[in-house]
Amino acid sequence: MKKKQAIGVFDSGLGGLTAVRELIRLLPSENIVYFGDTARVPYGTKSRETIIRFSIENILFLLQQNVKLVVIACNTSSSTALPLVQSHFRVPITGVIEPGVKEAVRVSRNGRIGVIGTRTTIRSREYEKQLRKQLPDGRIYNSSCPLFVPLVEEGWLNDPETEAVVRRYLQPLKEKGVDTLVLGCTHYPLLKTVIKRVMGSEVKLVDSARQVASRVR
Repeated sequence: MKKKQAIGVFDSGLGGLTAVRELIRLLPSENIVYFGDTARVPYGTKSRETIIRFSIENILFLLQQNVKLVVIACNTSSSTALPLVQSHFRVPITGVIEPGVKEAVRVSRNGRIGVIGTRTTIRSREYEKQLRKQLPDGRIYNSSCPLFVPLVEEGWLNDPETEAVVRRYLQPLKEKGVDTLVLGCTHYPLLKTVIKRVMGSEVKLVDSARQVASRVR
């Protein structure tokens, strides 16, 4: 009997499991193969060439597992490698940035949108470029939060030290009056409780993991 094809998902570590959780919720009858590259986490501090190489290697591994579609659940890879790998592989490949952008534009009331991510994701300005296309008069504020991924990988989700780090990174965005904050890394939803506490309940948090699952469906 031929093995049922699966949806392949990869990320630089544990963060992409937030996307897997949403995929299971929306597509309970699908098989899912997850590859978390914990040996080489984090991606956000590495060069563009390295991220592209890692992304290609991860996709080749997933193709060996009989996948019919690949989700790049890593914002760093999505912002750096997505167009290249889409042009080099026949299997459909989707990233997390475009779905997150569409949701941020939909829920923002005042057009002031904050984007947080790894240094590489923020440096690529991919979120900003796509947000400005859909919201030309909007105000987009970017902030890299390089310590968030190590905190998540260590499991320090609600520690006082974690809240202090989150507050230090996000206070400038709060002062800008953003009403929407894009969690531009699939690790970040695991810090959602702390982020919500720091930003306030009136700020909408856009979880790209949830949006990419809708896209896959």
